[in-house]
Amino acid sequence: MGITQQICEIITGIGYRDLGADCMARVKRAIKDGLAVAVAGADQAPIKIVAAQVAEYGATPASSVWGHGFKTSPVYAALVNGMATHVLDFEPMWSPPTHSVSPTVPVAFALAEAYGCSGRQIVTAVAKGLEIQGRMQYAGNQYVPEELPFHPPGVSGVVGAAVTAGHLLRLNTLQLRHTIGIAGSRMGTLLANVGSMTKGTHCGNAGAAGLDAALLARRGFTANPDAFEAHKGIIEAYYAKGFDHKRFLAFGKPYRVVDPGHAIKLFPSQYGTHFAITAGLDMRDKIGGARRIRRVDLRGPVMNYIDRPAPVSGLDGKFSLQYTAAAALLDGKVNIDTFTDQRRFRADMIALLGKTRLTQDASIPNDLHAMRIELTVEMIDGATHRVVCKGPKGTWGMPPLRDEDHLVKLRDCFSRGLSERQMNLVLSSLDRIERLSVDEVRGVVRGISGRKRR
Repeated sequence: MGITQQICEIITGIGYRDLGADCMARVKRAIKDGLAVAVAGADQAPIKIVAAQVAEYGATPASSVWGHGFKTSPVYAALVNGMATHVLDFEPMWSPPTHSVSPTVPVAFALAEAYGCSGRQIVTAVAKGLEIQGRMQYAGNQYVPEELPFHPPGVSGVVGAAVTAGHLLRLNTLQLRHTIGIAGSRMGTLLANVGSMTKGTHCGNAGAAGLDAALLARRGFTANPDAFEAHKGIIEAYYAKGFDHKRFLAFGKPYRVVDPGHAIKLFPSQYGTHFAITAGLDMRDKIGGARRIRRVDLRGPVMNYIDRPAPVSGLDGKFSLQYTAAAALLDGKVNIDTFTDQRRFRADMIALLGKTRLTQDASIPNDLHAMRIELTVEMIDGATHRVVCKGPKGTWGMPPLRDEDHLVKLRDCFSRGLSERQMNLVLSSLDRIERLSVDEVRGVVRGISGRKRR
């Protein structure tokens, strides 16, 4: 029996009751977070462009494009909604790093609306979709961002979407094997596109491709049923440095969403920059503002993709240690509005970026569990202050994020697309998602799909 068949048999044998209370609670939190950041992201320029294009595709209406007031096919809905979930770079972070929510939650809700699925089915499907991604990344030891050849959602995310869809479409083991084989031919993403509009398509495309693969397999479309272990298969193509079969086959023992868990992002930017933001906020509290700063020195690990001393746009600033630290020092907060072009090119930001230097130190570990950012500020009066951040709030090894702190983020994101009444109804429903009927699930989708109503 090959590894693909083994993992598919494990996956298809898992039901809702097998998840456990801790897993279910964490999956619910991930779902709420994913929907909140998608509502906030739906109004971003890249999403408006893609939504307008999808509106013209002429597919049979079945699934809602969140925040835009129209329906399209489940596949295209997963495409746009997956992009919306990722466009702000605000959904939960995982270990090893990837964006597991964006390719799965939109798929689950697109199918639930189109085919009629309960909240319990959604939770189970998302749990499986998150887990397969975590297992792939963990088995491949994909911890160090600088060493990754591909943006992870474009690899594991496609399979995550396929597994999510496979549960809701009730695929059998052989059908799921073919689904993964089809999905395997749709993988791949360029990390060079980080910092551009295209990055969001990595998650949207992953969701759409995995869902489409499952729909094809349900119709009898075939692929190599042993895609993981096959010659020139997934493992050989994407995990050439090694793939631990034991880690992979320990699916759900425990779920990766439970151990090591996920980190809820409190800032809408690349996760490594959260270390610089946290250091910047701590420093601002210490010095009382940025007005009298003469020089800013950052020291961190070698992470070339977030060494951007002069971001070309607000969006590009999401991937700049220098910009995010400067924003924290200047504003005392970092939020969605931090990454507009208007904020990027204000005079105070231009001036402080000109005083900011980054040193990449190879002696500092560059995985998210062990890295640190050192921030030193020299003041006009000659005084020097230094802070070190070994992890943002709620990250691994830190005290867990409190529900009330998470709720602040959820309400901020939802409020950008929903009225107070709509937001309260959606949050109330999501708090009991595992008990929602098919019609109640569709009610949640209606609640986040139209334009904001007062």
